[in-house]
Amino acid sequence: MTQTAQTRFATIGGDRVAYQVLGDGPHDLVHTIGLWSAVDVILEEVSTQRYLKRLASFARVIWFDGRGSGRSDPRPDDGRSLAEHWIEDLGAVLDAVGAPAPVLMGMADAGPLLLRFVAEHPTRCSKLILFNTTARFGVAPDYPIGFTPEALERFEKFFRAAWGSERWSDYWCPSQTASPTVRSFVAKWTRAQASPATALANMREVNVLDARSTLPGIAVPTLVMGRREHRMLPTAHSRYVAERIPGARYVELPGADGLPIWETADEIAELVEEFVTGSRGGEPERALATMLFTDVVDSTRRAAEIGDAAWRQLLERHDRAVRDQVALHRGTLVEYAGDGTLATFDQPERAIACALALHRALGDLGVRVRTGLHTGTVELRDEGRIGGVAVHIAARVMSEAKGGEVIVSRTVRDVLLGSRYEFDERGTYDLKGVPDRWPLYTLRATSPSGTPRSSSR
Repeated sequence: MTQTAQTRFATIGGDRVAYQVLGDGPHDLVHTIGLWSAVDVILEEVSTQRYLKRLASFARVIWFDGRGSGRSDPRPDDGRSLAEHWIEDLGAVLDAVGAPAPVLMGMADAGPLLLRFVAEHPTRCSKLILFNTTARFGVAPDYPIGFTPEALERFEKFFRAAWGSERWSDYWCPSQTASPTVRSFVAKWTRAQASPATALANMREVNVLDARSTLPGIAVPTLVMGRREHRMLPTAHSRYVAERIPGARYVELPGADGLPIWETADEIAELVEEFVTGSRGGEPERALATMLFTDVVDSTRRAAEIGDAAWRQLLERHDRAVRDQVALHRGTLVEYAGDGTLATFDQPERAIACALALHRALGDLGVRVRTGLHTGTVELRDEGRIGGVAVHIAARVMSEAKGGEVIVSRTVRDVLLGSRYEFDERGTYDLKGVPDRWPLYTLRATSPSGTPRSSSR
């Protein structure tokens, strides 16, 4: 599989339309958010890379910047609408990459645009996937679920203030509000898509689109997905589309993110693979592991205090220390996510010892971290990745820790009963996205050498 994507250009007269292709699978899959694209930025974030590479394991994944966004030329001043230009852009990209009838997957503003494209070019689409989108945004006498003029005006006011900032990330991807890395990435990504004035003009044009009349005539297999708590588009919009496209399948997913990249990304990728190929990749291999999550405390404030260059150098030293300690304790470093890491160990004692060593090594650098551990069964995936509920639990355990603490789940505590490590009860917690309430434990205070020292409960 091709592992990198290079920006290329399709041509329309004298205009150029930027696009990228990832993978070389037997299926073609266009992945688009409509007007909101910046091909040169999208692969900078780790989870985005993983999601797109997962799709690229079974398809050639194609994305592009419509004219007026990202690296593409401005829209021509020829009197035609944004939708007409965008549909022409998509056709030019398909011609350039040699994709006569790809699967088209769109979210957000791409809904009414893709519906119009399929209606006007029915032979240029083999299957259609719609995620968190709609056929029409505004209310109408026969469309009461649409947004009122007052609601659109309120959203426009928010859009003006938030576009290109981390506020937009918090709105669009609320599952990532605790991740400075993702918030910064989404803010940068939006700034690369379009200037605030252009973005606002694009949004106004999209708000008046109405592709409802195309729905009964869509004759390709269609999968529609909607998020239960998505702020921008309630699931009523997705259900409306699914109910009016003949034979469409509707799947409702948990969560509130407007993108499929972070929240339930694996489930979405599996649904897409099954829909595109007719099957999933098979049952994943599983293994028992102890997961150690780390996260730098107050990273945003610290970066602002010392400046970008110094912060980057400090993170590089942090990364080296993590690599060294994980290797020393015979663990496997799974991922870096900006200022956080995930490692796995075959024994919880080694994970605990590594956590203690990291607190000491990183403390010497002036970096304070929080750590969380959980033992459970994980799915072994391509390129050394892991997945499954146990990974989410470990991440949530870490999120309850404070700087300098080692927090563990009850599973880890129970496995280590009678060992040299002792734990104090921390309390019982609701872990976001995880069923039930979970008792958590704090590793008892240790001496500078890492040997636990007595303390009263």
